[in-house]
This record gives sequence, C-alpha cells and structure tokens, in this order.
Amino acid sequence: MGSILHQPCPAPALLERPCLLDSGRSNQAWRQPVTGTEPEVGLRAFQDRIEALYLARDRQRGIDGTFTWFVEEVGELAKELRRRPRDPQRLQEEMGDVLAWLVTLASLLEVDIEAAARRYDGGCPKCGGLPCAC
Repeated sequence: MGSILHQPCPAPALLERPCLLDSGRSNQAWRQPVTGTEPEVGLRAFQDRIEALYLARDRQRGIDGTFTWFVEEVGELAKELRRRPRDPQRLQEEMGDVLAWLVTLASLLEVDIEAAARRYDGGCPKCGGLPCAC
C-alpha cells in the first residue's frame, strides 16, 4: 500500500476547504513517522497530522458527533485520574486522545489551535500576570 503522501486527497467532496494533503500550508513534521525519538511537534503540526489522518471521517461525523467523542475521551481521562495507583502511560495515552479530539473539533470549526494557544503568550489572559495573580 502506498504512502498517504502519494495518494490523492481522501474524499475531497466532503471537504469545505482544500485538503491539507494538497496544500503547502502544513508543517512538514506531520509527514514523519512517530518513533518516540522525534523532536518536539508544535500544535500546528499536530493539528495538520490529525487532519491528514481523520478529517474526511470527522467531517462526515460533524461537529455535534465529534464533540460527543471529545467529551467521552475527557471521561476516560477522568477515570484514569481516579485510578490508584495512577499509570503514567495510560494517563499519557488518554491525554493524547483528549488533545487529538480537541484538535479535531478545532479543525471542524476552522480554528487554528496554535493561534488559540497564543492567547496565553503574554501570561494570564485576564490579569496579564505570569504566574497568574487573579
């Protein structure tokens, strides 16, 4: 089976905006296989990777269905937080799932998750403190 990078955009008719696989917008980091030794991946690169993997299916599911999956993943994280002893590997996996579903929701709503995170660049968005003084 060929690499996704050499395939035409999956289900382009389902997309309301051009497919990231056909655009030059994305960071190249998502194109690399995950090995556990790779350099840090920024939020934009992560969002691009999740879009490349799942965007067509996510668009079919829609915003309401995707939000439901996101909430379910938050629930799974809550279960892991209550478990004793806590398993760091399971916590990491559940946090990754929550992040992936949050990014998926952002993509469907056309929100750049990295730009959203910049809201905190200057410290607390409410008081401006670093650390927060609210």
